[in-house]
Amino acid sequence: MSPRAKLLHRVMALSRPGKRLIFLVVDMVLAVVVFAVVTAPTPGLISLQATLVLLVVACMGAAASRAVGLPRIKLNAYGRHALLATAKYATLVTLGMIALCQVARIAIEPAGAAEIGLALFLGCIASRYAMLTLLQWILRQGAVRRRVLIYGAGDTGVQMALALRHHQHIVPVAFLDDDVHLQSVTVAGLPVVSPQRLEAALSDLAAYRVLLAMPSASNARLAQITKMLQALGLEVQVMPSFAKLVGTDTAAQPAAPEMHAQLLGRSELADDTPAVGTVLAGRVVLVSGAGGSVGSELCRQLIAHRPRRLILYERCELALYTIEREMRDLAGAHDVDIVPILGSIIDARFARNTMIETGTEIVFHAAAYKHVPLVEANPVAGLANNVIGTHVFADAAISASVDQFVLISTDKAVRPRSVMGATKRLAELVIQDLAKRSARTRFSTVRFGNVLGSSGSVLPLFRDQIARGGPVTLTHDDVTRYFMTLAEAAQLVLLSTAFRHRPALGDSFVLDMGQPIRIRDLAERMILAKGLSVKSADNPSGDIEIVVTGLRQGEKLHEDLSVGGKLLPTSHPKIRRDQDTGLPHFAVASALKAARDAVRTGDQRAARAVLADWVDGFPRIDDTSFNREATVTVWYAIPLAVPQMARM
Repeated sequence: MSPRAKLLHRVMALSRPGKRLIFLVVDMVLAVVVFAVVTAPTPGLISLQATLVLLVVACMGAAASRAVGLPRIKLNAYGRHALLATAKYATLVTLGMIALCQVARIAIEPAGAAEIGLALFLGCIASRYAMLTLLQWILRQGAVRRRVLIYGAGDTGVQMALALRHHQHIVPVAFLDDDVHLQSVTVAGLPVVSPQRLEAALSDLAAYRVLLAMPSASNARLAQITKMLQALGLEVQVMPSFAKLVGTDTAAQPAAPEMHAQLLGRSELADDTPAVGTVLAGRVVLVSGAGGSVGSELCRQLIAHRPRRLILYERCELALYTIEREMRDLAGAHDVDIVPILGSIIDARFARNTMIETGTEIVFHAAAYKHVPLVEANPVAGLANNVIGTHVFADAAISASVDQFVLISTDKAVRPRSVMGATKRLAELVIQDLAKRSARTRFSTVRFGNVLGSSGSVLPLFRDQIARGGPVTLTHDDVTRYFMTLAEAAQLVLLSTAFRHRPALGDSFVLDMGQPIRIRDLAERMILAKGLSVKSADNPSGDIEIVVTGLRQGEKLHEDLSVGGKLLPTSHPKIRRDQDTGLPHFAVASALKAARDAVRTGDQRAARAVLADWVDGFPRIDDTSFNREATVTVWYAIPLAVPQMARM
C-alpha cells in the first residue's frame, strides 16, 4: 500500500470522538499561539510563570471550544451557522486572557485585546478550512470526479451547487439559465452560461451531465430542455427542490387531472337512475372484462346499486387483482359479496360452470379487444376473442338460465372500415340472433363512441405526449369522433337494463354522445389546460407542436351511429334505439362456421374475408393494403378457441 493510500485509510478510519479530539487540540494550540504572539516579549516574566500562564490559556481554549460546540461541527458542514459559534469561542477566550493578564500582572494594550479576539476568530476559521482542503486533496487523489452543469441558477440550483461543492466524485462547473440578467454574473462561485451558447462552450466546460434544478417548470418545459440537451450528447437528470422532497412545497403538488366533461364541453349526467336499483339490487351480476376501463367503471357504479353478489370475470391476473382490491374496499359499506374469477370468455365449459355455480342473473359483457391498430394487425385474434368469444359467453349465459345479457359495443361497429369495428359488428349480429332464439335470457346491445380516459382513448396518449414536450400526433387534421366520459357511459349502460322494447329481437341501444368532436380541437384544449401554448406557423415560439401523421389502415374520418338509418327515442333523453333487424339465423350460423374455420387454421386472409362477407361496409382484401407479412397474430387466443369450438 502506498503512503498516500495508508494516509487516506487512517483518515477515513478515525472515529468521531477522535476527530473531535483533534479539533479540540487545534483550538487549544491556536489559543496558546495567539496569546504568545500578542503578549511576548513580557519583561519580568520568569519561565515557570510563562509555562503556567500558557497552560491556563490552553485550558481556556479547550473549555471555550467545548462550551460552544466547535468540535461537534463537521468540516464539510462548516458554514454560516458555525461562524456564530466561532465568534463566541473567540469572545470567551479573549475575555479569559484579559482576566488572566490582570491576575498575572501582564501588561496588555486595549488594541492587544482586540487583536487577540480577531486573531482567534480568523485563526479558527482558517484552521478549519485548511484541514478541509487537506482532507479533500487526500480524498481526490486518484478519484474520478464528474464535471456537471446545473440548469437553473435559482434557489434550488444554488442549494445544489453548495451541496455538491465538497462532493468526492462530483464537481459543478457552471450554471445554465435562460434569464439574460443572470448570464453576465457569477452565482455561488460558478459562471452562468446561456443555453444558446452551450454547444460552443462545451469543450471548455468539459462536462457531460446536466442536473435540471427547475422544480417550478412544467413537465412539458422540462421535456423540451431535456431534448435539447440530449441532442448535444449530454446526460440529463431532473432534480426536485428540497421543499418538494420533504413535502412542504404546495405549489409543487401534482396537477389535478383534466376535467373530462369540460374537455368535451358537455354537462355531467344527473344521478337520476332509480329504475336501475329495482333491476340490480339484490341480484347476482357478472362483469366480463372487469379489469378494463369500461368494465371497472361498471363495477364501481354497480356497487352503489347494492347487488347481492358482484362477479369480476377477467383474463388478466394483474387487472383482476387490481379491480378486486378496489371493489373489496368499496363493497364493505354496501354489503356486496365480491367474487374474482380468473378465466377466458372463450372457455365455454368454464364460463357456463361459473355462471351456474355463482347463480349469475345479469351479465355485462365488456371483454373485447378494442385497440384498433393492434386488432387490425391481428385479425384472427380479433375474430376469436370478439366474435367467437362473445358467442361462447352468450351461449353459456343461456345454458345457465341468466336473466339478462348486455353486450358493450362501439360506434366503430357501424359500417366499419377496421377489423376491430367489424368484429364488434359481427358480435352484435350474433347477440341479435341469440335474442330471437332464447326463451329465457333477454339480450341487448349498448353502443357508444370513444370514452375519455379509457385505455384505448386518445386522452392518455395526448397526455403522455404533452408531458414529454410533444409533439402531439394526429392521424388527420379533420378527423372527428364521438366522445363521452367513462362515468356517464357506465351510468347509461346500467340504466338501459331497465328498458324493454324488443325482447324477442334484442334491443340495440345507442347512447347520446352529442356532436362529434374534432380531434385537433381536443388536443388544443388539453395543451391549453396545462397552461401551455400550441406551436404553429402563427406561433413559432409555442410550447407543443401538433403533427399530422396520416390515417391508419381501417381508420375513418368520421364515425356513424345508426345501422338502421334512424335512431328512435326511449324514455331517457340520452338513450336511443337503433332500428337494426340483424341477419337471418342461417346467415349468422354460416358466419360463425367460417369464423371458426379461419381461427382453427390461423388464416388471416380468411378471417378478413369472413368479416367482408357478413359485415356491411367492411372492405374486402382487394380493397385494402393488407400485408400478410406485416401482421403478427396474437396466437395465445387460438389454443383456447379451437377446443371450445369443437364442443359447440
